Amino acid sequence: MTDKLLMLNGDRPTEHELGARVVLIGSDPGCAIQHTGFAKKHATVERHDGVWTVFPSPGAPLEQEGRALSHLRLDHGTGFQLGGVAFKFLSEKATIERSVMAGAKFANQADAVANLKKSCARINEQVAKIVIGQKDVVRQVITALFAQGHCLLIGAPGLAKTLLARVLGGTLDLQSKRIQFTPDLMPSDIVGTDVLEEDPATGQRRFRFKAGPLFTNLLLADEINRTPPKTQAALLEAMQERRITAAGVTMDLPQPFLVLATQNPIEQEGTYPLPEAQLDRFMFAIKVGYPDAADEARILLETTGDLRWEVERVLDAEGIQRFQHLVRQVPVSPHVAAYATSLIRASRPGEKEADEYINRNVRFGAGPRAGQYLLLAAKAHALIDGNGSVSCADIRANAAPVLRHRIFTSFAAASDGIDSDAVVARLLQRVKEPEYK
Repeated sequence: MTDKLLMLNGDRPTEHELGARVVLIGSDPGCAIQHTGFAKKHATVERHDGVWTVFPSPGAPLEQEGRALSHLRLDHGTGFQLGGVAFKFLSEKATIERSVMAGAKFANQADAVANLKKSCARINEQVAKIVIGQKDVVRQVITALFAQGHCLLIGAPGLAKTLLARVLGGTLDLQSKRIQFTPDLMPSDIVGTDVLEEDPATGQRRFRFKAGPLFTNLLLADEINRTPPKTQAALLEAMQERRITAAGVTMDLPQPFLVLATQNPIEQEGTYPLPEAQLDRFMFAIKVGYPDAADEARILLETTGDLRWEVERVLDAEGIQRFQHLVRQVPVSPHVAAYATSLIRASRPGEKEADEYINRNVRFGAGPRAGQYLLLAAKAHALIDGNGSVSCADIRANAAPVLRHRIFTSFAAASDGIDSDAVVARLLQRVKEPEYK
């Protein structure tokens, strides 16, 4: 069985197999799917990474449930209309998740690792022109970018959290947008909304989806905890699945897709704490601290003069996606995976791996997604250093930003002044690397 398009043409539907990577739909004899009511080349159905998408030709309407669309991702059972003709997609297999450039291999892994290391050095060099200090923060954001993770930047006002996101967007040849989260922000303000339009030629009215700022490569979600949970939840599907569903229609987001959210931990008046499910979507929770004396002196001198900063573009979207896939290809030994597993399981009270300190001071420990992100972050961390394999040191280097927002301390811990960072430090001290067999 192959993937098929069912054309619901009157009482006699016809099936068309989608065998090639690109299938033409139109009235031209060269089209694989033909209908006299279509333009010569009405639309194309294209397959990328196992997923079919319909793209109409300019001026050719593609509609679903009365809404005009620029393109449509096809899942099993998806229905749509082209020029008044209804179609239904029948899939051989369900595509649950797809990796960037799935199946691509690099001819020379060593050269690819060297190129990634060189690119990261150039990104750091460009960012350092404008963002003074915060080297650890920049390193963690770049690590998350290549590991396909999102970052939550937590710090006091004036520590260049927003500036970092802007500079990173300038260094990378990506589309970037900013959303200022406020108490009156609605989900449609982020995702987008339907707009009723009238065709001046026919007078026919139809809804057209007007995409919101979520449709971008790099999204800066500024002060994300200032908007109500209903609006925060609008980001959940986008961050995990990298697509959104509006009025029953699923649309892919541009790739790569990275969310950099900022949060002010000082002001709690008028804020809405992020729920656990939202926090778990972030690969890293990065603490942005105050600069040291030398960096702060530079900041005061360089930001109060009449200077203009410019940064060079280092990587485009395709280059980033290739490096993201390279991260997925990095091998992890059973020894390193067992160490990461031990850290995660030791954070959960009630587990046999947990000690009395964890049972007393932790309410909820880290889940399996923490282990997944820990391995991915360790892979990216190793590649940025120019290493083609992952060590336990890479795991330890990323344990704090991966775990601090996934470990919830108890009332006893609060009374003793113990926070999640202290718990992570204890885990790193107590959990030893497994012995080689």
